[in-house]
Amino acid sequence: MHLSIVLVSPARAENIGAAARAMKTMGFTDLRIVASEAHHEPAARRVAHGSGDIIDNITHYETLADALHDISFTVATTARSRAKFHYYATPEELVPLLAEKSQWLGRAALVFGREDSGLTNEELALADVLTGVPMAADYPSLNLGQAVMVYCYQLASLMQIAAPQAAGADEHQLVALRARTQSLLSRLGVADDIKMADWLDQRLGLLEQRDTAMLHRLLHDIEKKLAE
Repeated sequence: MHLSIVLVSPARAENIGAAARAMKTMGFTDLRIVASEAHHEPAARRVAHGSGDIIDNITHYETLADALHDISFTVATTARSRAKFHYYATPEELVPLLAEKSQWLGRAALVFGREDSGLTNEELALADVLTGVPMAADYPSLNLGQAVMVYCYQLASLMQIAAPQAAGADEHQLVALRARTQSLLSRLGVADDIKMADWLDQRLGLLEQRDTAMLHRLLHDIEKKLAE
């Protein structure tokens, strides 16, 4: 499975270097940076120490949405207290979840937020699933380099899973399902029910391929009935 690491507005070059080193150690290669030029500072390469190829191949984007342009499934890291969502997968729980997704989705991304403020609610809304590292205390928290290492270590086994032979329509099945559910909420006049909309956003990302296909069939029948 191809898994990209995305850092949103990292402020410290040292953190980018530490992230690159963690990635290299665990076999990850695709590092994407959003709205930051800190990776051009010498400190990034110095801390990367032997991971200069990761630094050299960084791709830069202006927004998180741009960085996810070719991604089929997005996991975003966040602190529980700052998110409007309520479902969180631990790094350990992500392994079977992403292993199943790898059978029908080719490219996933793991997104890390700003060192001081994390990801905004608008950025979190771009994710299919949220994740957080369980800690014994709120402080001291993991720094960016440590967090990347925790996830890369936990998810390294996923790199051995081959990409699906024929993604085709399945590659966009989850994105299409989100669009159909939002459209249905609008047609039913309940799109303003934020609690329901957030619940749907959280749960859809957990569906396996068969469940996603079955829900598409159900929505098709509902849409057909509404059109009568």
